[in-house]
Amino acid sequence: MKYQLQKIATGLVLGVASWLMPWCAGAQTIVDAAYVQAALQRSVQVWDVRDARDYAKGHLPGALSLGDAASLLRDPNSEDFIPTPRIEALLGAAGIDPARETVVYGARGTWNAYFGRYTLRYFGGSRVSVMHDGLEGWQAAGLPVSTAAAPTASLQLKLTSTPEVAVTTAEMIKRLNSPAVQVIDARTPKEFSGEDIRALRGGHIPGAVNIPYEQNWVDPDTVQKLAKKQVSDSRGMALKSSLDLKALYAKLDPEKETVVYCQSGVRASETAGVLEQLGFKNVRVYDSSWLGYGNQLDAPANNATVFNVGALNGRMAAMLARIDVLEKELAAAKK
Repeated sequence: MKYQLQKIATGLVLGVASWLMPWCAGAQTIVDAAYVQAALQRSVQVWDVRDARDYAKGHLPGALSLGDAASLLRDPNSEDFIPTPRIEALLGAAGIDPARETVVYGARGTWNAYFGRYTLRYFGGSRVSVMHDGLEGWQAAGLPVSTAAAPTASLQLKLTSTPEVAVTTAEMIKRLNSPAVQVIDARTPKEFSGEDIRALRGGHIPGAVNIPYEQNWVDPDTVQKLAKKQVSDSRGMALKSSLDLKALYAKLDPEKETVVYCQSGVRASETAGVLEQLGFKNVRVYDSSWLGYGNQLDAPANNATVFNVGALNGRMAAMLARIDVLEKELAAAKK
């Protein structure tokens, strides 16, 4: 009798564990190719955030696509989300449902997949993972790619935002100097110092710690090395080990609210994902980031520098005049 009860109890535990596995797995932030391969067997939704041309060259079998997600889902000027009805239409037409368990991927190491994850979480998704190594990692594992567009069923979506994953500019200002909040600036050191100005002002949010998002990679200089042909592939953009990442963020408190920002929120989304993977409890993306903050002239800033519009217009006028001269000289030389 005791043996039979033990068998029943064991069966119940295994049954519950089996039922819970997909839900627990969906809570993971950063996953590898083996995880995604298993997820596909469970019919998990996979979203390829790259542009249509790259998708057509090869993608994970069954992966959905709406094209270059970061370009299509954001306003080109403010770089904030476009109106929600348009996002509903774009995601719906591609068959992408934020309510489903989802794996998002792009090219290895780039922030695009993390932006896709942030988008789904912003609109209510709770089981969204990123394959950091992207298509390159999938292919390196010897797994198949497809060039056929995945069959999709259009969805009629009604999306609502989830405020707790993001902060607004007004909320960011209220958090200044709060001992309960820590702020990470994921931009380059020159952006942080105010030398590289990409809004009406340069500088950074008071109290922010500068940890460029590329520091999450094995080799933070990989993009520059690729441009100079010093390396032949993107393996340096693989994620650092868990121990190295913990060391990178060792001065931060995982129990505190952590706000991450960059220029427009996209680089910040990668760092936010890494922090969540490390176990930080309350990570939020400042969506408008420095583009919103730097353009609000009464918002307190450190290392504040001012963008000289008049000087820029003067340089542009001089450049256009020079181009006009060169065009005339070229036309004369052809006669």
